[in-house]
Amino acid sequence: MKRKLEVSELIFKVVSYLFLTVFSLCCLYPFVYAVSSSISGAHAVDYNQVVLFPKDIQFDAFASIFNNNTFWNSYTNTLFLTLYGTIFSLVVSILGAYALSKKRLLFRSGFNFFLVFTMWFSAGIVPQYLNYLNTQRVFNAIGITDVKWLIVIAMGMAAMNIILLRNAFEGVSSEIEEAAIVDGATEFQVLTKVYIPMSQSTIATVALFFAISRWNGYFWARQMIAASGSANEQPLQVFIRGLLEEYTNLEVLAGWRASYSPNSAIYALIICAIIPILIIYPFIQKYFAKGTTVGGVKE
Repeated sequence: MKRKLEVSELIFKVVSYLFLTVFSLCCLYPFVYAVSSSISGAHAVDYNQVVLFPKDIQFDAFASIFNNNTFWNSYTNTLFLTLYGTIFSLVVSILGAYALSKKRLLFRSGFNFFLVFTMWFSAGIVPQYLNYLNTQRVFNAIGITDVKWLIVIAMGMAAMNIILLRNAFEGVSSEIEEAAIVDGATEFQVLTKVYIPMSQSTIATVALFFAISRWNGYFWARQMIAASGSANEQPLQVFIRGLLEEYTNLEVLAGWRASYSPNSAIYALIICAIIPILIIYPFIQKYFAKGTTVGGVKE
């Protein structure tokens, strides 16, 4: 039999649901507006006639983006950075977190301190930029000339994500590890057969953090590409920024004769940039609420 809600509880639920509904609509509106503006006519967009629904629907802005070879090239570069960057960062973070989670690790406290220290104090942009340039010289010396690999490897660490994984590994029961070792499991097998399966939710969350970071990466990617002089290796965000600068140039606007607004092209680019994340996120989100352990041991 369900308990009857008190008046205070009922008011709290109504206010909470109302607040969450309004907050959700506020978060959803920019996306809806971007979609509507990307498929609306030039006059409706330029004169701010688009509020919620599109007007004078046309898809010329998307057609111009899809017919741009530079767009597909930058999209491919971003997929490369996201895929290999996430894999590399996740592997390095898992190995580092696993080692730091072991109390038997020599100088464990010192390593943990220096890891956290990098979150408190940053070297700054200039030293970091010089470090990337020196790393690029090392790569060139060994035959790696692709700037994308520099971005993948040089930006492969994140102290916060290592700490999240370390805490998840520390939550795994030591009895399970001891049972695996008694059964003859090696250190690598303990990591891959015990710790990783029992920390799937945290690993999935960290993987999503890395993927979003690589997908949205702009500043350092642009700096490295500018230093190398290779425009063909620019990721999607750098391409979007360059097109934004072009479409907001007064000379370009003065000679604009297309059937769509420059803003429609920018919104179309934004939609194309966020669609992969919108597709992937629901599949990763289910791991957020899952427990960090599967099974257990009675003591």
